[in-house]
Amino acid sequence: MTTIAVLGNGRVGGNLATALTRAGHEVTATGRTPGAAADAARRARIVINATPGAGSLERLIALREELRGKILVDVSNATVDGPDGLPADLLYPGSSLAEQLQEALPRTHVVKTLNTMLFTVMTAPSALTQAPDVFLSGEDPQAKQTVRALLTDLGWRKEWITDLGGIRTARATEAAVLFVPHVIRSSGFAPFAISVAR
Repeated sequence: MTTIAVLGNGRVGGNLATALTRAGHEVTATGRTPGAAADAARRARIVINATPGAGSLERLIALREELRGKILVDVSNATVDGPDGLPADLLYPGSSLAEQLQEALPRTHVVKTLNTMLFTVMTAPSALTQAPDVFLSGEDPQAKQTVRALLTDLGWRKEWITDLGGIRTARATEAAVLFVPHVIRSSGFAPFAISVAR
């Protein structure tokens, strides 16, 4: 059992909190209230950023001390939304939210994952008709190993998990969000994930 704080209690955060609790972890889910987020982060071993990506950097910098020495699992994508509310562009072109977080929080182990799929797939990957892929980006091998174990608790098979390397690789997976509006307009909000054919 691991003590986990999920920051953000919308569809993504709520879904993750429910699944991780079901898997036997001690989970606290909080909204955007700074006091509640700080409290939850202070008590957790792992913190999951499921807040809207456009405001994540500012929110998490405010928790610098609470996040010191912790694993920060970043599942958000920082985008500029179009008129329909769907991602239209990247907020950090030539970089990524994960890189910005790691630079701003040097004593926190940032691991990027679960950001290349519809939120329902994060906790039910086997519901898809073909094997999906989930990616890991981060500087600390031990932190990535811990997150890999969390992914298996969420139903991800080990052969579906690909470690891409350092945090800089997160810019590739974050850019994949630009597929999302086109996929949704084409086929609706049906569950989907990026899959690498091998």
